[in-house]
Amino acid sequence: MARIERSTKLYPHPFSKDYWRDAAAELKDTRMLVVTALLVALRIALKPLAIPVGPSLSIQTAMLATALGAMIYGPVVAIPAAIISDTIGFIIYPTGEYFLPFVLTEIASTLFYALFLYRSKVTPTRVMLARFCICSVVNVVLQQLIYAWYYIFIGNPESAMDSVLGIMTTTRIFKNLFFFPIETVVLTMFLKVLLPLTQRAKLTFCADADLRFTKKQIIALVCLVLVGVASAVGYLTNRYATTSRSADYSKEQRVEIQQDMTEMITGRNDDWKDETVVCIVDSAYRELFATKTEYTVSVYILDEEAFAAGQAAAAAEDKTYNMDTLWAYSKSGPSKDKYGSLVKVATVTFIMDENTGLVTEYQVSHIR
Repeated sequence: MARIERSTKLYPHPFSKDYWRDAAAELKDTRMLVVTALLVALRIALKPLAIPVGPSLSIQTAMLATALGAMIYGPVVAIPAAIISDTIGFIIYPTGEYFLPFVLTEIASTLFYALFLYRSKVTPTRVMLARFCICSVVNVVLQQLIYAWYYIFIGNPESAMDSVLGIMTTTRIFKNLFFFPIETVVLTMFLKVLLPLTQRAKLTFCADADLRFTKKQIIALVCLVLVGVASAVGYLTNRYATTSRSADYSKEQRVEIQQDMTEMITGRNDDWKDETVVCIVDSAYRELFATKTEYTVSVYILDEEAFAAGQAAAAAEDKTYNMDTLWAYSKSGPSKDKYGSLVKVATVTFIMDENTGLVTEYQVSHIR
């Protein structure tokens, strides 16, 4: 392949044969393929980085590289770029189980950026429309449908149905309403800085691009920010009312909290004073801005023989299996322990004031 003479024509919309001919021609331009490779590498590097804007809320910085790349190389190159970025990104930063159809969200996001920004006069309105399509179509609808597909694939139709029904849940809508105006402003300012550089490098051709917000756009964004803040409060209120805070524990937090729980629970019960006890937090619900948490904790005793056999088997495989392994378990950990070292003997429910440490409504349900 060689560098070819690129058309500099701009298009008011992508519904044109010439638009797609120019987009396809980018695949034949060696220089453009090199630029694409660099932008894909930047996109992958930014995947684990995020800008925190609140509890459980952050802006993914990879969107900046995604939008910049789509604006430069267009919708045809966007598809392989998205596939490569998603695949290599998962290999380097694995999260959960790999399921190939999730690449469709990466492709769709990149395509929306390309359709609104490639070979066009870039404006805040176009950036806003691109983000709106991604927030509404990709984040709210497409992701949930792919989750449903994944659950059907692994033989869990109940969860698949929950994913489909969860498309229009208030939590998802609130979250995306909050992010939409903020991400629009961040992305617009980012492109405003880099657009002159891409112009000089002859990667884009919208010399008269105007990324200044008009008064109407500023008013619209302020209104959207206010709606977004209200939505964020609604999202967090709903999330904390329906999602256990234990799901957000880091490994270190889980170990520390579960050791504290074990000390507190064994101090209140003499039934297990001669046993090695490990307590695992099943759930921890606390409403937004509240100080009291409702805990459900499973109490396990250590089967010394099974634990010793597990340590020997793990050592033979050059793996680590010790008490730290058990302390780090989440709710499902003991059931997945192939050595069967923990035997559940009770469930404890109680309410704790996180400020004072005072425990109320304490109840123990013995299994045996």
